[in-house]
Amino acid sequence: MPISDFAAAKRGSLLAAHFFMRRVPLLLLAPPVVCLAARPLGAQETVLPEAQAAAPQAQDASTASNAIEVPEVTVSATTTPEPLTDVGSSVTVIDSAEIEREQRRTVPDALSLAPGLNVVQTGGPGGQTSVFVRGTNANQVKVLIDGIDASDPSNPTGAFDFGQLLTYDIDRIEVLRGPQSGLYGADAIGGVISITTKSGEGPPKAKALIEGGSFGTLNEVMGFSGATPVFSYYMNLAHFNVADTQVTPPELLPPGRLGIGNAYENWTLSTKFGAHLSDTVDASLVARYIDSTLHFTGNDFSTFPATPAALQSTQRNNQLYTRGEANWSAFDGILKNRFGLNYTQAYALEKDPDTAFGVTLPTSNLGQRLQADWQGELDLAKDWTLIAGFEDKNDQLYAAPTFARNANKAGYLQLLTRYDDRFFLASNIRYDANDQFGGHTTYRFAPSFHVPWSETVLKGSIGTGFKPPTLSELYVNFPAFRFFGNPNLKPEESIGYDIGFEQPLFDNLIRFGSTYYQNNITDLINANATFTSYTNVGRVKTYGCESFASFAITPELNFRTDYTLTIATDEMTQLELLRRPRNKFSMQAAWKPVPKLSLSTTLVFVGSFIDGNRDFSVQRLNAPGYTVVNLAANYEVNENISAFGRIDNLFNVRYQNPTGFLTTGLGAYAGVRATY
Repeated sequence: MPISDFAAAKRGSLLAAHFFMRRVPLLLLAPPVVCLAARPLGAQETVLPEAQAAAPQAQDASTASNAIEVPEVTVSATTTPEPLTDVGSSVTVIDSAEIEREQRRTVPDALSLAPGLNVVQTGGPGGQTSVFVRGTNANQVKVLIDGIDASDPSNPTGAFDFGQLLTYDIDRIEVLRGPQSGLYGADAIGGVISITTKSGEGPPKAKALIEGGSFGTLNEVMGFSGATPVFSYYMNLAHFNVADTQVTPPELLPPGRLGIGNAYENWTLSTKFGAHLSDTVDASLVARYIDSTLHFTGNDFSTFPATPAALQSTQRNNQLYTRGEANWSAFDGILKNRFGLNYTQAYALEKDPDTAFGVTLPTSNLGQRLQADWQGELDLAKDWTLIAGFEDKNDQLYAAPTFARNANKAGYLQLLTRYDDRFFLASNIRYDANDQFGGHTTYRFAPSFHVPWSETVLKGSIGTGFKPPTLSELYVNFPAFRFFGNPNLKPEESIGYDIGFEQPLFDNLIRFGSTYYQNNITDLINANATFTSYTNVGRVKTYGCESFASFAITPELNFRTDYTLTIATDEMTQLELLRRPRNKFSMQAAWKPVPKLSLSTTLVFVGSFIDGNRDFSVQRLNAPGYTVVNLAANYEVNENISAFGRIDNLFNVRYQNPTGFLTTGLGAYAGVRATY
């Protein structure tokens, strides 16, 4: 049973309810079936610099070539650039051209149409955002930013909060679905989401953007970038501000009380520097700092059922991600080495005007991580490549009065083989040695085959995954609630597979395909029967299918649709998991009626799903589905200035996902972008 389920099942204690609603993020599990869909594609081929191979990423092999620019390689599937249609893994790429065309300002918005994903956000911008991949829990997906493990060691469940990530400096997002621990280690049961930021290139360039619109929105961006034969640089400062989003459903408020709108402000500074030191040596340094503040309405647990609080709470987040990297090639490029050093720090502070039951809860967490890694790539022969790697990671948590740490060392091997440009196989195995739970071995095999004459692509994969207990689950105690960590917890484990096909027609003007998948997960970490600690219990099965179809009608007009069927079941209770909609359909269309004007529209339909109410006093209810349509337009005034505008949620659909938190309604925005 997932976290949200067990928390709901034990909601008889108001103290326990208060603890879990404050401290435990939105988690859950699910599966899929057979489907078919479509999405805009691009004809321009993009080849990633080898320095970026450190940051695994991907794009749907189910992508057709067309007027919309879409990369035709993936890095995340193998950690080295490979043609998208060659890899056996299921991958979706969202590139900067798509993000800019559709004017997606946050990563949750950018991910909302991706197949196999359910994005759950508590209200408007800045609200806690969880992403469920193929029905697995939100804390069972590994998130990388420029090759940096972005998870917060101090987070109680280890789930990554996507709500703090802006898109202004993002070059591409790769969503790699299915168990990936054979290459990526812990937290990759559902898959990997890898984000790569932009690099400096070409002559020196300055850019600026300003945008305003509904809900008191005012966004500003400025940046500098460029490159010489020796040095490249990219610097970006983004300010994102939304003053008033009404996210509390009016029917939940006591009679006579008006809701208070959320207010969110985010400052993100990102930099990337590169140096070409010689023909065989390159170095780079990336850094990203996020300072965000969210004013939101929490829950008042002094009543039962709980009601939205009369006074607002404040959440402050400071996040730092840094990575230094050196790349050295030897023997005329036969051997390539990458050496990396990462440091991350995440600080979260919550100020709550209400103190329930006279007990003061911990209000701040600090998580730190230091990681060193090496990866070597050796060309054994034509079409035979051996990749080896080593990682040494150290995590620390400070949650007064608790200080805890854990370390993990890992090594992995991967063999990439290709035969006659028809058959491609990626095989990997990894061993993790963890100070807390000992050794763990995982693997993955992902073949693909291009059928002669028809050019049908047959692909599949099978692999294992695991998620270790967090430092909070192991060591953080709440004596006031008689709830204690359990240092004897074991990792959650999974085995999963998928099998599918893709079919291009008319020189790739039409492309369609479908993939069936299944995951079996054991040893889930939940509360024990007495609700005093955590224990390993439960089994989950998720299965379903992801289907797509893409059409390049003309060089100026194309679209794509995706359909995902997901079925996720708790094998112990035979109940459907929460927040896993069975049906999801999305469509993207892009049209360039004249050279300077581009138009796009997106539609996403999410079917009904099982959820609990806002405070889980109702543990299971049927949440209705919803359909959202967005429009966007971009006009190039001249080579230096462009104007843009968009309408989000065209039909003003006020849906709740999760239940108890309204999303923003109809919104209109416009702005100007300048480059020099």
